[in-house]
Amino acid sequence: MKDIVESYYKGKFAKEGFLPDEENQAYCKIGSTWKLSHNVGEGTFWIYGQKDLFDIKIHDFFLHRDTVLEFDMPECLGIMQYESISGEELSPYRRLEAGSVRSFIGGYKPYKVLIHKKIPIRSIGIEVMPSYYEDYLRKQYPGEYASPYDAFAAVGQTTDFPEMSGLLNQVKQYRGEGMAAKLFFESKVAEAVSLIVERRKKAQEKKDVRQRLSAQDLQQIEMIALYLNDHYAQDTSTEQLVKIACMSATKLQTTFKEYHGCTITAYVQQRRISQSEHLLANTELSIGQVAESVGYSKASRFAELFRKSTGLLPGEYRKLSKQ
Repeated sequence: MKDIVESYYKGKFAKEGFLPDEENQAYCKIGSTWKLSHNVGEGTFWIYGQKDLFDIKIHDFFLHRDTVLEFDMPECLGIMQYESISGEELSPYRRLEAGSVRSFIGGYKPYKVLIHKKIPIRSIGIEVMPSYYEDYLRKQYPGEYASPYDAFAAVGQTTDFPEMSGLLNQVKQYRGEGMAAKLFFESKVAEAVSLIVERRKKAQEKKDVRQRLSAQDLQQIEMIALYLNDHYAQDTSTEQLVKIACMSATKLQTTFKEYHGCTITAYVQQRRISQSEHLLANTELSIGQVAESVGYSKASRFAELFRKSTGLLPGEYRKLSKQ
């Protein structure tokens, strides 16, 4: 029975430039804290693991340079939330969103991600290992056991999982000690798995939109996404999209959300924020000019949405990215 922290993560920490930070008292004492080498970046990484069953990780650091990281993850099912982040997963491509809850499956292929310089990576995550989700749960619930693998995979990346957001925040803020702390973390891991399994159960009660939609409808929804990619800075009305898609407004809005996992408005906002990050980091445009160029007439509204997506105000993002 190998301890996941001892057998896997300590070696990875050393390879990525993290050093033991035994004097740090900012986190729960039963875990271990590591600090990033100054020539790589600044900040800390806290981790607690229970044997080969699960681990809990808290990130709070930034890198000095834009960095592509590629590494093998242990076989696990994971769930995490970013409070602050700027970057993209590259296998496959997916923008990392602050405030979003995302799941991941480790151990099957290398994880590759681009992290933007100077922007803090602040996150909290839980990983459960095969010894937990295959052996332990099977023994605990004989006759009822079903692998939670598909349930984890189905979460993807979403801003619509408030129960999980609340749980992860509780874990991050906890400062207990000894057996009480171990019991607390054990209970929260079980609760997290429960929330994910229940979410999957509710989702399965709905019909799969891709099976319901005709090939023509699917083609129209994909065409709308491509159109929005090219015209995200414009105020495109629902009426105009309805004409392009040849669908009713209700059908368009419903099927777009089911197919893409977000509303049309949220889809456009993601494109706008991605472009604004580039402009803030690589141009001298004012905040107001950046806001206008990506489609916002009011800089205050742009700042509000930018902070919601990245965890930072536009000015803070620019200052950090240009240091």
